Amino acid sequence: MSGEGCSDQLYCREGSSFYTAIDSDIRGSGPADRDPGRGLCPDVRTLDSLASRHCALCELEQAVMKKNLITILDLSVEEIDILLARASLLKEQWKKGELKPTLAGKTLGLLFDKPSTRTRVSFEVAMYQLGGQVVFMSSKETQLSRDESLQDTALVLSRYIDGLVVRTHTDDNLQELARHAEIPVINGLTDLYHPCQVLGDILTIREKKSDLRALHVAWVGDGNNVAHSWINAAARLDFRLSLACPAGYEPKKEILQRGQELAGDRIHFGHDPVQAVRNADVINTDVWTSMGQEEERQERLAAFQNYQINADLVREAKSEVIVMHCLPAHRGEEITDEVMDGPNSAIFDQAENRLHLQRALLDWLLGG
Repeated sequence: MSGEGCSDQLYCREGSSFYTAIDSDIRGSGPADRDPGRGLCPDVRTLDSLASRHCALCELEQAVMKKNLITILDLSVEEIDILLARASLLKEQWKKGELKPTLAGKTLGLLFDKPSTRTRVSFEVAMYQLGGQVVFMSSKETQLSRDESLQDTALVLSRYIDGLVVRTHTDDNLQELARHAEIPVINGLTDLYHPCQVLGDILTIREKKSDLRALHVAWVGDGNNVAHSWINAAARLDFRLSLACPAGYEPKKEILQRGQELAGDRIHFGHDPVQAVRNADVINTDVWTSMGQEEERQERLAAFQNYQINADLVREAKSEVIVMHCLPAHRGEEITDEVMDGPNSAIFDQAENRLHLQRALLDWLLGG
């Protein structure tokens, strides 16, 4: 089905609509029984009508026009399902060498304050694979370093590029850029949240465990930005989340409280890592000392000693548990070599899926 005449290629792009993904991944229908027009308005199933009319979904998307991803709570359950289905579909196309240049002529900006390996490379590669271009900007090499306002920066960049990924320290800076930008803004990491990481992790869990909503996910370690995004994910999706953090290193109270208000007793917080991982389907961790916390390193090493992901702790979970780490890892600190390289590890599949999730995200937000 052609998308000619339809301004929203998210739903109507030939051969790659989100509803193809929904049919196969969410509804479970296969090619043999799929109605090519399913998901579209009944009278929008021919090339002639497509040339003259918009489907209701396209009109809805047009009304929104600009959408940001600042936290996972910016997404509805349906949007998360669609995004994951799209990521899976594009991953299959990538494996077969069948990706289409759906973002040809588009340019993505990366505005980074912090060092990056996975976030930068996965966004750049995803954009190139979809036919687009990338402009990387270190904030210290822009006029932001000479006190140009975030508002003016956002307004100017909106005239040059089609979307902006921001990796910065304070969430306030990201929010200010998003407020004034006329293009989609994506959170590539702040000190408060890391939504793309957790969405990619959910894709990995879905591949290995099927329905996330029936699972018990454990977080062991620092109550940091990734933990905050897991709390938001549990608030949005129906899975059980147990967090164990040392005293003084808990998630922010307001984020945990909001998550528990939304999720009820599905989110549990404590200080005992054994209790958190007992009968877990997934164990998640992160470094004990994040970027900008280097001066706290020795203090943190002492505080986190009982929170290492090692073979003894993994044995408290289900035998088929998968172990995840958002990387970079400090082997021998928060996780042992035995676990990281062992049969339960999904860590490098997890890292790869950042590419596939973000490819789908870009296709959605920039692909109109």
